[in-house]
Amino acid sequence: MNEKGTKKTVLKGLFWKFSERITAQFVSLLVSIILARLLSPDDYGAIALVMVFITIANVFVSNGFGNALVQKKDADNLDFSSVLYINIAMSVLLYLILFLAAPFIAKFYDMPILNPVLRVLGIRIPIAAINSIQHAYVSRNMLFKRFFVSTLFGTILSGIVGIIMAYKDFGIWALVAQYLINTCTDTVVLWFTVKWRPILACSFERAKPLIKYGWKLLVSGLLDTGYTQLRSLLIGKIYTSEDLAFYNQGEKYPQVLCVNINSSIGSVLFPAMSQFQNDKNRIKEITRRSIQVCSYVIWPMMVGITVVAVPLIRLLLTDKWLPCVPFLRIFCFTYGLWPIFTANLQALNALGRSDIFLKLEIVKKVLGIIVLVISIPFGTLAIAEGLIITSIASIFINAFPNVKLLGYSFKEQLSDLLSPFILSVIMAAVIFPVSKTELNDIAVILIQIVCGAVVYLIGSIISKQKGFLYILSFLKKKETKS
Repeated sequence: MNEKGTKKTVLKGLFWKFSERITAQFVSLLVSIILARLLSPDDYGAIALVMVFITIANVFVSNGFGNALVQKKDADNLDFSSVLYINIAMSVLLYLILFLAAPFIAKFYDMPILNPVLRVLGIRIPIAAINSIQHAYVSRNMLFKRFFVSTLFGTILSGIVGIIMAYKDFGIWALVAQYLINTCTDTVVLWFTVKWRPILACSFERAKPLIKYGWKLLVSGLLDTGYTQLRSLLIGKIYTSEDLAFYNQGEKYPQVLCVNINSSIGSVLFPAMSQFQNDKNRIKEITRRSIQVCSYVIWPMMVGITVVAVPLIRLLLTDKWLPCVPFLRIFCFTYGLWPIFTANLQALNALGRSDIFLKLEIVKKVLGIIVLVISIPFGTLAIAEGLIITSIASIFINAFPNVKLLGYSFKEQLSDLLSPFILSVIMAAVIFPVSKTELNDIAVILIQIVCGAVVYLIGSIISKQKGFLYILSFLKKKETKS
């Protein structure tokens, strides 16, 4: 594919991936707000503990091998089928382990409800094994419109079921149903909308090079997920399920925005980068553009949420969730740094340097565990604050390899990341005084959003933000073509 064709495919892929994420997350946020108002923090704390174990198990079937299929230039149906069958076998084994361990986990946390919930929700693991290969096929072939259909349908259906069950006082089972139906629906819809079908063949010879590439990403994923979920495990054991609920609720909203923007761009850019894995200048250009655009979009949202946090939580979730505000503000900062993490790591994957990727994860996790151990005695807020230290350190750890591999210097990377952050802080300083007025919550939020958007836009024009100029040029090209 030529450069012009690649750009067109990438832009089309970004359009459908963003459309899928934005639409699905709007529905998900609406559903989660309704469920948070209907259910108690204890319900959310219990489901958060269950999801720790499900998420860690899912890493084995969702991380590494799917990326290996996308990265391999000549992957065919035998490659996809072989990985699918290996994934299914592994997922069944993982589910059986989780099924047998469920009573012991429930006893360890002194929460009997964890036993049946773990066994039911664990069914997601074999389904995720199939779904991950579908996603790899869609990503490799840039068929992101299929994601839009499957994700939207699954999100809406699972949301409706979850809300009805919560209204009928099913408690934690409303959340179980929502998670399970979402994954099942996504997989079924992709099965009917994507033409790929596995063949009845499994070649371990074909799987070997994929495993050789993917196992490092798998271990990296386990390190990252295990490290991330370790906080939830410790908070749930040392403190209370309510403390865990406030911690997770504070993380949820910045996570939804940042992770989905980053994953949307990453899932499109990784296959695009892989096509230019021998052209380091092109990969640098794509990496840099990713950081500029993502940072420009993410920072004003993160800083804006920090300013409006109290009236926003009070309005959406009611006063019972106000203890999550300090966590929300901390996570807004740490997730604002994600563009530089995602772009640099995607570049390493595209270059086939999963070995460096793994080494970076080991360094970051060792540092994170040290900070976590030091912060545990000081409470849940200190645990969250420790993430600020590790996130700042991770900027330099993730950026270091590409200084040499791509010639993308620290100065360039920090400039691309921090320029929109500085503008966002200026925006926050302008709109903050509104929160000190006697206006009601709705009026405060609306005034701050409108004024913040105006200040950010004017500031973007004056300072000639690179992310803003790129988005503007893209929109002008679309308008000219239409």
